[in-house]
Amino acid sequence: MPVRWKTIHKIWVRTGALAGAIFITWSLLAYRAPSSARAALDSDARVTVTPGDGYWILRPPSPAPAGLVFFPGALVDPVAYAPLARAVAERGHLVLLIQVPRRGAFGGADGLEVFARARAATAASAPIARWVLAGHSRGGVIASMAARDAFPGMAGLVLIGTSHPRDFSLAHLRIPVTRVFGSRDTVADEDKLEATRPNLPAATRMVRIDGGNHSQFGDYGFQPGDWPATISREAQQSITRAALLDALAQAAR
Repeated sequence: MPVRWKTIHKIWVRTGALAGAIFITWSLLAYRAPSSARAALDSDARVTVTPGDGYWILRPPSPAPAGLVFFPGALVDPVAYAPLARAVAERGHLVLLIQVPRRGAFGGADGLEVFARARAATAASAPIARWVLAGHSRGGVIASMAARDAFPGMAGLVLIGTSHPRDFSLAHLRIPVTRVFGSRDTVADEDKLEATRPNLPAATRMVRIDGGNHSQFGDYGFQPGDWPATISREAQQSITRAALLDALAQAAR
């Protein structure tokens, strides 16, 4: 009998590991960015794109005093956020698009490496010294953790499609904080956002996108558990871009 239970346990462990590997592999394929998003990382007269070690720098000809540090969602191809990042850069702000190690799988979003990449990217972006931290979904968790740990030069925080921070409070922050969310986002729905509202400063700006969902904050496939959006991806990202630009304008002042 003990041998039988031991065999059953091994089967369960192996089955679980296989199922997890299949899910992650499928997610990496489903959350790929289209070629149109990849084209946003091509340099031209308006934006110069420079790849770094685990990040991209999108630099306009004459950057404003405040720049943006953006963290992608877990398992999502970071290139999926290149169109949004480029749109911000085209309006005069240097943008750092950080690649999360292993796209956040197996603890990649929680390790020290992602923060080291962000610090290295800001160091390579002189003379910009003021930074708005932003992230979508799990990227919002990373941005929140960076804000909690007083990221150097931090001058603003924008949380996109995320109900975090859940496990700690940022209510003490004295920098402008913005939360952007879609009314049809069922991954980070409004009930979850309301539950964690006390973890943000009282003056946090709430930007509700009517008809927006979770997936359309980036350029990738439909996310399981999400609802279909009733507005276009372009419209949803336009509102998101405006929120980012507002935060950057405040940080520049």
